[in-house]
Amino acid sequence: MAYTHEHCLRSRKDFPAIAKNPDLAFLDGPGGTQVPRAVVDAIADLYATCNVNTHGNFAPSREVDRRMQVARTVVADFLGAESGACISFGQSMTTLCFNLSAAIGRTLCPGDEVLITQLDHEGNRGPWLGLQERGVVVREVRLMESGELDAADMAAKITGRTKVFAIGASANSLGTVNDIALARRLTRAVGATLVVDAVHYAPHFPIDVQALGTDFLLCSGYKFYGPHVGVLYSRPGALDHLPTDRLSVQDPAPPYRIETGTLNHAAIDGVRAAVEYIAGWGSGASLRERIVDAMTHISAYEHELAKFYHDAVRRIPGVKVYGPDFAPGRMRAPTVSITLDHATAAEAALALGRQGLCVWDGDFYAARPVQVLGLAERGGLIRTGVSMYNTRDELNRLLAELEELGSKRLRATA
Repeated sequence: MAYTHEHCLRSRKDFPAIAKNPDLAFLDGPGGTQVPRAVVDAIADLYATCNVNTHGNFAPSREVDRRMQVARTVVADFLGAESGACISFGQSMTTLCFNLSAAIGRTLCPGDEVLITQLDHEGNRGPWLGLQERGVVVREVRLMESGELDAADMAAKITGRTKVFAIGASANSLGTVNDIALARRLTRAVGATLVVDAVHYAPHFPIDVQALGTDFLLCSGYKFYGPHVGVLYSRPGALDHLPTDRLSVQDPAPPYRIETGTLNHAAIDGVRAAVEYIAGWGSGASLRERIVDAMTHISAYEHELAKFYHDAVRRIPGVKVYGPDFAPGRMRAPTVSITLDHATAAEAALALGRQGLCVWDGDFYAARPVQVLGLAERGGLIRTGVSMYNTRDELNRLLAELEELGSKRLRATA
């Protein structure tokens, strides 16, 4: 079924923070979405009924075991994974990426190469840059002024020496969607491991990790209406023999092999509830079918709103929009970043915040693209992100305030 403005208005009633703060426009989804009541209730229920550890010989513990297995299976459906045995959980995407890079790093030799990009969040750069201490050579794919990666540069830098390519599926800074199919073809040709950061992609598009052909994929529950839990998908066999950091008592089999200790059971059950909440907006015989249907239609709704904002804000005097446009047929996340000629990003975000418009300013932990675009000294970007609960009215409020802010600054400098 289509996801329309009327569906959005219905969904807003499911989010306690929105219901309690009707004058706030939460346009900060890329930094973390709001949480529906179903997720809050799931977390509270675990604490109220089975707040015990796993693998105990008593009923509450067995219930936690069951819920954790269900959560792995549900997240596997969300990602199109082969089974719940491919899904590992952690404190955050960054924590899991550090664990993964450390394990892979132990298999590399001095002179081996890891390729990252200039567009990525530091969560998918920093862990790999740390391998330079082991003599690994880390190279970067060039970011073009358009906000897109240079495909020719990518192809030139993936060689027989490349052992890992770590790339984001979508940029949290500019909304760019990268060509993962090209990355897969290039890495497969040289036998390199492909690691995909889908933190900003997972909230906005259906994912099929098997079709992508990625070896590892990471995302974060708090970007798709759940609590802050990191998720790692590992292709069957990819994690089996990696020398991960783990205690001698930890189960060495995937997916537990990379989980370093007792998990946040309540939060993980909340991630399960978030996926099932999304699926509730879709149609189909199976959970996977309902997820894909819901994500497809929610994505179309978000894309339409983001395109409206993108096309309108670029017409405001003194505004510059960064990243690819919303040309027909182009994959584009519903995230739009701008600068103002006569206000820093922080000044603009502060003024907008006073009007109940929640947007982010700075580099959003994507320091490298902001640096490459020459915006670091100017305080970075003003970022607006559309989620399933946002409306055109909220974007019209934002546009009006940006026009007012621009005119005030222009008058002050006249």
